[in-house]
Amino acid sequence: MTTKDRITAAATYLLTEHGASGVSMRKVAAAVGITPMAIYQYFPDRETLLNAIADAAFVELVRRWESAERPAAADARMREMLVDHVDFALGQPRLYDYMFTERRDQARRFPADFRARKSPTLNLVADAVTAGVEQHLFRGDDDVWETSLLFAALLHGLIQLYHGDRIGMPEADFRALCLRLGERMINELRI
Repeated sequence: MTTKDRITAAATYLLTEHGASGVSMRKVAAAVGITPMAIYQYFPDRETLLNAIADAAFVELVRRWESAERPAAADARMREMLVDHVDFALGQPRLYDYMFTERRDQARRFPADFRARKSPTLNLVADAVTAGVEQHLFRGDDDVWETSLLFAALLHGLIQLYHGDRIGMPEADFRALCLRLGERMINELRI
């Protein structure tokens, strides 16, 4: 493992355990066993280090989603992606929050970045929506990117409310709520 890999791993651990506010160059350096100044040989600042963690997490998340065998039917694929997304959000809440909800200079923005297919996760949703139109499951009169954003916004909103303790139910019930509301959204897309 290279020093850069060790720095990234330590910072990822701190982010996952304590959130972005728990990641400092001093704490990362202490975890790796180097001086804080040594980190700057690999990452010019804390923001670049945090963005590298987010980028790697997006790549891993998409790799995991793409490597799983998915149903051909678009509605079933969207259901599975919803479950995977909720699993990730509940399994790594601090990393999820940093990736999807915290303000980051490098974060992709709607509409331009999404329409340019720069969002690895929303691309999968858009591809499923497009497949649903091609399979004659979904209406083709809606903008694919707006429809995908609507689906993502529903999930992100629910997860943010749950992480913020605004939805008071056990995890299993919350998962069921996400599935019910996701199913409503999928049904709204049907022909």
